[in-house]
Amino acid sequence: MAFIKEESEDLKIEDTFSVKHEDPEEQTELMVLKEEFQDLNEMEESQCERHQDLTTDEKSTPKKSLPHKRVQKNNFTCCVCGKCFSQRHSLKVHMRIHTGDKLFTCDQCGKSFTQKSKIDVHMRVHTSERHYSCPQCAKGFRQKQHLKLHMRIHSGEKPFPCNQCGKRFNQLQALQSHFTIHSGERPYACTQCEKSFRQRPSLEKHLKVHSREKPFTCSQCGNGFTQKERLQNHMRIHTGEKPFACPHCEKTFAHRSNLYFHVRTHSGEKPFVCTHCGKSFRCKNSLVGHMRTHTGEKPFACDQCGKSFSREFNLKCHMSNHTGEKPYTCGQCGKSFVRKDSLNRHELIHSKGINCHHCGKSFNHKTSFKSHMRLHSGEQG
Repeated sequence: MAFIKEESEDLKIEDTFSVKHEDPEEQTELMVLKEEFQDLNEMEESQCERHQDLTTDEKSTPKKSLPHKRVQKNNFTCCVCGKCFSQRHSLKVHMRIHTGDKLFTCDQCGKSFTQKSKIDVHMRVHTSERHYSCPQCAKGFRQKQHLKLHMRIHSGEKPFPCNQCGKRFNQLQALQSHFTIHSGERPYACTQCEKSFRQRPSLEKHLKVHSREKPFTCSQCGNGFTQKERLQNHMRIHTGEKPFACPHCEKTFAHRSNLYFHVRTHSGEKPFVCTHCGKSFRCKNSLVGHMRTHTGEKPFACDQCGKSFSREFNLKCHMSNHTGEKPYTCGQCGKSFVRKDSLNRHELIHSKGINCHHCGKSFNHKTSFKSHMRLHSGEQG
């Protein structure tokens, strides 16, 4: 079944049609339709010639010149769906939707298109051409409409508001995805487990968990990842890059999500509350992991020794006992660690640490600094 998309009022129409090539009767109907379309062209050409003859006769006969208003008419009508067009060429292009004709074929991948303009845009996929560049960040795009969407990031424009919570979005698709939060709809279900998702890409990523497919491999340590984004995030462990800086302090992070949760340490916000004991958390994952202390659930099992863990992070740390891997390396002395928090504590040795604003004394560990501050509060009290 071939799917064809129309692309505008004249040349781009957004309805989707399907043409079944395996049905001989329908194929015959399409051939008849093509013949009728050819007859329609011939009739239009003859009408056009008669119109020119009449115009010539009218010119030869003197008439009173009357004021007239120019009216643009849609003279070309589709005999299948009744849609009207102002140009015959537009009708011809439109007819390919009904006949299934795709005259323009890519010589690199074989994909076919109904219009030359579409194949021209498609060819940029193979050539990596990006004609449209952002004037603010220089990011390139293959299509002008993609650049327009990107520009909303810089302008802050969010023209699509949610009518339930007021949250705004810069793309309609993002709003539609957000709306499933309110409706609770999860239309994309995994066929191997009972898990369901609000978005198709989330389901596709989840399916790799069952297939254990990890197509993205780190060139430095050999670790495999299910997603390209996870590999890119992982590479920052080796490079030491921390591009996300806190606006309240000088701390930087390798991942945007870590910065997002860190900012809550300044605001004190802990929106995720345990229904069993009332303990609150800054992020949802922390609450989910905490809930397993009440249920006793340990879903993450080591495939080498069978030991189970309540959190995936703990399993990853445990696996280093089998592999000997220490992925977190100090950029100053080269010492490596199994856990990131161990590296963070170690790096305080090289830094100036935390300074007391009362007496100027510095500390390598936050706990030591807190104990010291109690001395000053006692003196002042």
